[in-house]
Amino acid sequence: MDSLPVRTGRQTVTISFAGFNRAWAAWIAGRLEQHGHRVVYQRWNPLPGARLDESLRDLLLAPGPVLLVISDSYLQLGPRTRDEWDSALREVVAPHQDRFAAVSVTTSTPPTTMAVLAPADLTGVDATEAERLLLARLGLPATPVEESEQRMRSASRFPSDAPRVWGGIPRRNSRFTGREHLLSTVYEQLLDAGVVTLYGMPGVGKTQLAAEYAHRFGSEYDVVWWVNAGKRTTFRQGLAELAPRLELSTGAEYGERLRAVRDSLRHGTPYARWLLILDGADEPDQIADLLPTGPGHLLITSRNSARAAHSSMLLEVPVYDRHESVALIRRRAPRLTEAEADRLAEVLEDLPLLLDQMAGWLNDSGTSVNEYLELLRGDQSSVTVPSEFPLAFRTAWSVLLNKLRESSPESVALLRLCTFFAPGFVPVHILRETTAEELPEPVARLLNDPQVWHRAIDQLRQYSVVRPEPGGDNTSGGYVYLHRMVHQIVRNDMSDEDRQEFAGMVRRALIAADPGRPADTDAWPHYAEIVPHLEYADTLRDTDPAVHALVLHCLRFLYLSGEYGAGVRLAEQVLPAWQDRPGRPDDLLWELGHHYANLLRACGEYRHSEAVSRAAVEQYRAAGGSRSTGYLRAVGGLAADLRALARYDEALSLSREAYDGYRRQLGEASPRSLAARNNLAVSLRLLGRYQDALEVDRRTLDDRRRFLGAGDVWTLYSEIFRATDLRLLGRYAEAASLQERSVREHRKVVGAHHPQTLRAEHNLALCLYRSGSRDRAAPLFGRALERCERVLGETDPLTLILAASRSCFARAYGDIDEARELSESVITRYEQLLGPTHPYTAGARTNHALILRGVGERQQAYALAEQSLTDMSRAVGPDHPWTLGCAINASALRDLVGDPESAVALSRDTAARATVSVGATHPLTLSARVALSADLRVLRERREADAVEAEAVQALAMTLGPRHFHTVSARSRARPSWDFEPQTT
Repeated sequence: MDSLPVRTGRQTVTISFAGFNRAWAAWIAGRLEQHGHRVVYQRWNPLPGARLDESLRDLLLAPGPVLLVISDSYLQLGPRTRDEWDSALREVVAPHQDRFAAVSVTTSTPPTTMAVLAPADLTGVDATEAERLLLARLGLPATPVEESEQRMRSASRFPSDAPRVWGGIPRRNSRFTGREHLLSTVYEQLLDAGVVTLYGMPGVGKTQLAAEYAHRFGSEYDVVWWVNAGKRTTFRQGLAELAPRLELSTGAEYGERLRAVRDSLRHGTPYARWLLILDGADEPDQIADLLPTGPGHLLITSRNSARAAHSSMLLEVPVYDRHESVALIRRRAPRLTEAEADRLAEVLEDLPLLLDQMAGWLNDSGTSVNEYLELLRGDQSSVTVPSEFPLAFRTAWSVLLNKLRESSPESVALLRLCTFFAPGFVPVHILRETTAEELPEPVARLLNDPQVWHRAIDQLRQYSVVRPEPGGDNTSGGYVYLHRMVHQIVRNDMSDEDRQEFAGMVRRALIAADPGRPADTDAWPHYAEIVPHLEYADTLRDTDPAVHALVLHCLRFLYLSGEYGAGVRLAEQVLPAWQDRPGRPDDLLWELGHHYANLLRACGEYRHSEAVSRAAVEQYRAAGGSRSTGYLRAVGGLAADLRALARYDEALSLSREAYDGYRRQLGEASPRSLAARNNLAVSLRLLGRYQDALEVDRRTLDDRRRFLGAGDVWTLYSEIFRATDLRLLGRYAEAASLQERSVREHRKVVGAHHPQTLRAEHNLALCLYRSGSRDRAAPLFGRALERCERVLGETDPLTLILAASRSCFARAYGDIDEARELSESVITRYEQLLGPTHPYTAGARTNHALILRGVGERQQAYALAEQSLTDMSRAVGPDHPWTLGCAINASALRDLVGDPESAVALSRDTAARATVSVGATHPLTLSARVALSADLRVLRERREADAVEAEAVQALAMTLGPRHFHTVSARSRARPSWDFEPQTT
C-alpha cells in the first residue's frame, strides 16, 4: 500500500506519536495546517496491562486518517514485545488499511508486520522531500502554498535539522522512563511564559527531565545551551562561553562576553529561538541579575521553590507514579517480574535516582528481590542521610556501598575523591593531572592505570552513581556528574581519618591546577573551574602556604574578572578561618585583607572596605610595620575608600603618605611610586585643585614614558588623567589633541572594549564637546556608554560616569526624553550606592534640575537645584568648583520662579569665589560672570550688567576663541548652565 486513497478537500488528520517524538508531530502538524487541513494530536502512551490491540482500535474513533509516527519509543512504550505488535497489527490495522498511515522517524528495523502500514521513511531526507512523502502517504494533494515571512519564522523547525548551536547537554539517557505529562506541561508553559522552573527534592530527576526535554524538543530551537548554575562563577563562565558559538564580536574578558550573550539573547539576534537550561540553581538570588530575557525559553532546575520571585512558572517534579517506577525497574532489570518491581518500588519510595541505581545493581548481581529486601531489613549501617532525603536512602545506599567495596574498591575510592569537589560537574581530569608521587598507591594506580580507571568509572556509571559528561571521556577522564544526594551520603560515610586523606589529595590536585597567573585572561577558565571546589576540599582551613597562595590567586581572579560578589563571599569564608589560626603570619592576613577590601570597594561597599583598610593600617602600625610596602599599600587602599566616600582632605593626606613612603623605599622610578603619585593627583583633582593635579600628572606621565615606555598601559592611563586636567582647566583644544592620540593607542594596545579604552573615549568625547565639536562627540558618547554597560554592567561606577555625561549631552542637543531617563537612573543608582548627601548624588540632581527646567517643570527644578546647592556645599565646601557650578544653576532657577534679588546675590558671590578658586579667566568663573550680567538685567541694572558682560565676553574670546560656542552664547546673552561631571576616584 503506497498511500491512502486520494482525498480532496479539508481533512482532519489524527497524529499518534510518542512523547519522545513531539518535535516530529509538531512539524508534521505545521505542514498539514499550512495546506489547509485540521490536526488532532494523540500522544501514544498505553498503560502497562492495557491491551495493545484495544489501544490501536481506540484510534479508529477519531475522524479521518490516522497517522502513526513510528519510532523506537513508539514501539517500546508499555513496554511492548514484538509479538504483541505483530498480533495487534494483524487484528486492527490490516482490516482498516484505508484509515491508517504511518511515517518512520527511526533507523531501526521495525517489526515485520509493520509493513502493513507501509511507513514513509522521513529519515535521511530534507524538509521538502519529507513533506512530499508525508502528503503522498496520506493521499493528500501536494499543492504549492505561499508562506508569509512571519509564518516561516514561527513555524516548527524540521526535526532532522540539528540546532545550529548545541552545547553542554548531558548525553541522552536511553533508560529515561515516563514523565510524559510533565514534559508536555513544560513544553506548554514555556510557550506561554518563557521561563519554567522544575523544583523538587533531591533524587526525583529534575536534571534528567531537563536533559530529556532538551533532546526531545531541541530540534525546535536554533540554540540549545546548558549551564551549571550551582555557583555564580560557573554560571557566569558557562554563559560567557556561548559568545563565540554565537559568533559575537567580543574581547577576551568574561564580563564582556557575558553581557554580549545577554544582549544577543535579549534581542534575538542572530537567533530568536533559543533554549537556555540552568541546572542546579539552588541559590537563585546569586544569579538573578545575570538571567537573560528575550524571545527564547529559560528552563531552570532548582531545589528552591522561591524561584517564583523571579517571574518564573513553577512546576514541581514529584516521585514516580507507581507504573512509571515499575516500567523503569523492568527496563533496568528485565529479569524482574512486574510484581517484584512493584515490591521494590514500594520499598524505595518511587524515588527515580534510587530506583535506577538499585535496579541496575540487582540486575548485575543476581541477587533476588527477596534477598535484597532481607538485606535492607537487616542492615545496621551507620550511613547517615540528611533530613531532606528520603529515609529509604540510608539502607539502600548502605547495601550498595558495601557491595561496591567488595566488588570494586577502586570505584569507592574514586567516588570518595569526587565528594571533595563540589556536587554536580566534577572535573576529574584535575585528579588525573596530579603526579603519582603525591598520592597513596591505590589511588595512584586508579588515576594512572587507564584500565583500572575505565573499570572504576564504568562501574559507577553502570549503577547510575555518576554520569560521564561532555568535555571528557571515560578512558582519559574529563568530567563526571555526581548528584548532590549521592555526594552528601558518600561524604558522610567516611571516618575523619579518611576524610582528611581524601580532602588532602583533592587539595594537592587543585594546587597543581593553579596556573599561578590570576591577571592573565587566558588562565581565567582554569580559575573559574577551581573556585567552586575550594570549600569542599577544605582549603579554607589548610595551613599549607601553597593552599594560601591558591586561595589568594582565586580572590585576585574574582576581582579582575568582575566577580566581586563571589569574591566577597569567598573572602568572608576565609577571613575567620585564617584569623583564628594560632601562629599564622600577620602578612598573610594583611594580604587577604587587601584583596577583601578591593572586592568590597568594587561592589560599592565603601564603608565596609574603609573599615577593612583602616584595620589593616592600624594593625601594621601596632606591629611596627609602618615602613613596609604592605603598610603603604594598605594606606593607599584606605585613601581610595575615603575618596569614594568624599572625604577628600583625609584622602589627600594619606595619598601623600603613601607616595612619600614608596619614594623613600623604592625610588621615584618604581612602578609603585608612580602609581602612588598618580593617586595623589586623583585626590587633588577631587578637591578641585586642577592646576596642582596637572603638575603632578605631567611629571607622572613623563616618568612613565621614560621608565615604562610610551605603550605601557599605565602610561596610557596617565595620558587620560593629564588630558582630564587640561580639560577641567578649560584648555579644551590641548586636551582634545592629547586624548585623541591616546585613544588610538588604547585601541591598539588593550583593545576597543577594554574599560580603560572606554574611559579614554569618554574623555575624548568630553574634550570634543567642550571644544564645540558636537558632531564628533555625539557618536563617542553613545558607543562608549553602550559598550561600558555591556562590559561592566549598568551599576558599575564607570558606567554611571558615562551615563551622566551622555544625559547632559542629550539635554543640550535636543533629546530631552533620553536625557531624563538616563538622569533619573543615575540619581537612583547614586542614592543607592553612595547615599543621598554624597556630592555625586548632589551633582546628579543639579543636572536633573536643568532637565526639569527644559520641560517646563520650574518649581520642581527650583527645589531640586536648591537642594543640590545645599548638599554640595555641605559635602565639599562653598569654594569647591562643584559647589560654584551648582550655584550657577540655582541662580538661574531663582530668576525663573520670581526671586531676582536672591539670584543676583548668589551670582555675585559665585563669581567672586570662582575667581579665587579657579582663576579669573577660567570658563567656570566667566560663566558665573555671564550669569551675573543676566541676573542684573532682570533687576534693570543695565550699566553694571553691560560692563560685566563685556569683560566676560572679551575674556572668553581670548581664552576659548571668538567663535567658540561659549563665546557666541555669551555674546547672544544666552543664560549659561553648568554640567556636573563625576570623577574617577
